[in-house]
Amino acid sequence: MKSAHLSQTLLSLLTAVTLMTAITNSFAADNSEWRVLFDGTSTDEWRGYNSNSLPTAWKVEGDELVLRPGSGEAGDIMSKRIFGDFELHMQWMVEEGGNSGIFYHVLEQPDQSIYWSGLEMQILDDENHPDSFRGVDGNRQAGSLYDLLPIQPKTANPHGQWNDIRIISRGPMVEHWLNGEMVLRYERWTVEWFAMLRNSKFREHNEFGAMQQGHIGLQDHGDVVRFRNIRIREL
Repeated sequence: MKSAHLSQTLLSLLTAVTLMTAITNSFAADNSEWRVLFDGTSTDEWRGYNSNSLPTAWKVEGDELVLRPGSGEAGDIMSKRIFGDFELHMQWMVEEGGNSGIFYHVLEQPDQSIYWSGLEMQILDDENHPDSFRGVDGNRQAGSLYDLLPIQPKTANPHGQWNDIRIISRGPMVEHWLNGEMVLRYERWTVEWFAMLRNSKFREHNEFGAMQQGHIGLQDHGDVVRFRNIRIREL
């Protein structure tokens, strides 16, 4: 009986070790697919939009990338690399009344602002910023495709708390995830898509949402905003 019990115990331990090894190897393989865009120390993956350097108002504080308006050169920033199909993951936090945005599929244009090409996932203090109550059906609130498509359900955390986001873009299909839930899924380049753009402020900009690949951008909207754990993987 003791021998049988010992054998069963060893088998259980072996099974547990094998499982843990498999999980560890799986995590390592998954983690190796990600490109870190901000690791808490280096801003080497970023530069200013239409600039070769990072605006000095963007600072590393602790493990966060923080925009401090008025503390130096202002401006939107973007990834040095371009991406096609991707999954983007990060966390953001604003102060009371804060406003910012995450751009993707950005085309750098010397004579145009970043938002005339890049799709924007809105960053906002929904409770206190006036933009939350403008637009149509909440399409200017946190997580939305800014000024175009609202999210459902509303899962944004209030100012002073971190929000975890994912943007998944594969071909014409795009998903916005906010705090663990998919809150928006839409398709570009359909009849409905172009009809929506014709009735928006983007109607004079054929480049808006048209790019199959582009830069990732972070907006300087004149408010303090914090980002951390920014990473991306190509799909």
